[in-house]
Amino acid sequence: MAHEGLWQQLTRLDREKTAKRTKCQYVSDPERYIVTLLNTEYGVNLSDRQIFSVRRGSSAVQAEFLEQLCILAYLINAKDLPVANKLVRAETLPGGQFFFRGLHSLPTEKLEAAFGARPERLYPIAEQFDAKRCEFGDASIELYVLARLPLTIVIWRQCDEFPARASILFDQTAAEHLPLDALLAAANLTVETLVKAAAESS
Repeated sequence: MAHEGLWQQLTRLDREKTAKRTKCQYVSDPERYIVTLLNTEYGVNLSDRQIFSVRRGSSAVQAEFLEQLCILAYLINAKDLPVANKLVRAETLPGGQFFFRGLHSLPTEKLEAAFGARPERLYPIAEQFDAKRCEFGDASIELYVLARLPLTIVIWRQCDEFPARASILFDQTAAEHLPLDALLAAANLTVETLVKAAAESS
């Protein structure tokens, strides 16, 4: 089973305390957590160790590998802390200088390709995820991947003199809620979701 070690850790935790510190819902019959990831609710079933999306008016869909990783790691690690409202680069998080490089680099190139020519396209797409507009670059948003994990996406428009640029910024508390591999997974999921929505709307 995928993420067997994470499931083992999760099932040992106090249910009510886990729900409180992660700002999610615990349901006792059958035992499950309800977790919101990128504005979609997921049921985390403890009995059969399955995670399914809970979309109204449609059948449940099993969460994919990265979605499962983010949700399980979040339920295990998240702390009952408010956001710091201080943006930082991934490299400045504890251990981030050595982790976020090479194959573990953040997927900013995908954002540049999708939004660099028209950064304003980010805004209508971001509304689907209850994101709020920010004042950075030529277009920027803050959206919550998980209840305690905001990401800030910044796009700078390409022009004759400079190529497009994009940044993915974290709240200073991000590493309190997810280990670095799950933070990278959260960033990848977010970018994939935004880029897919941009392609569908074009």
